[in-house]
Amino acid sequence: MDRHYSEEITAATIADAHEKDLKIQSKYGVKFMTYWFDEARCTAFCLIDAPNKQAIQDAHDEAHGMIPHEIIDVDPKVVSSFLGRLGDPSPQTDIDTPAIIGTAFRAIMFTDLLDSTKMNTEHGDSKALHLLHINNAFTRNALRDHQGSEVKHTGDGIMASFTSVTNAINCALDIQKSFRDHNLNSPTESLYLRIGLSAGEPIEEGGDLFGNSVQQAARLCDYAEPENILVTQVVRDLYRDKPLTFSDLGDISFKGFDEKTRVYSIKLKN
Repeated sequence: MDRHYSEEITAATIADAHEKDLKIQSKYGVKFMTYWFDEARCTAFCLIDAPNKQAIQDAHDEAHGMIPHEIIDVDPKVVSSFLGRLGDPSPQTDIDTPAIIGTAFRAIMFTDLLDSTKMNTEHGDSKALHLLHINNAFTRNALRDHQGSEVKHTGDGIMASFTSVTNAINCALDIQKSFRDHNLNSPTESLYLRIGLSAGEPIEEGGDLFGNSVQQAARLCDYAEPENILVTQVVRDLYRDKPLTFSDLGDISFKGFDEKTRVYSIKLKN
């Protein structure tokens, strides 16, 4: 995957560049699979099957001269999990209607079930497995309702990706509501979840796909109190829906980050 940045970049210029890439790709033994474009952040990301990075640069150079700023190796399965596709989207209505190319910016969610390792001791293996299934069902139902994509199951939680920060927060709220209702109806089988949300572009410092965003969301999840949702500044700023109260927890130092992270908390209303 490569990254292009330009303050003059537009959807039209990127679409034209992609078409030019497709016309000469066989000459360099590469396949330009698809791309994502974020007008607000002036960035485009191309997914390419290529023998090496030089072939990508040479093909881009001949096709349109837009040399990528960064190129990283990625696992197609991971790309599909985070970004939802490995090829160009189909036209919306007919062959004369261009496909809608979305942004690669994603909100990342981590959930974690509190004291899941103790459930076998407290409830027995069969009951503990049943409670884990409830945990998974609440989260997956909310992901489906809010267009979230499950990236992986962590054993006692789920990592997920969203194209919309608003959907991510509303999903987190619905998950916690489901757990609260379950605990009210089944107090002897109470389950408590914590959730962390971050957001970012796919190629970040260090060359890992969503590396910084994933680590931030995981650290927030670990730091959160039960029944709580913690989010970063960018997630708070991009939320566009019903009014919510974000409690400012200040700047917090997390392992693996040189700079402190501004953290906000969201709690369910009674």
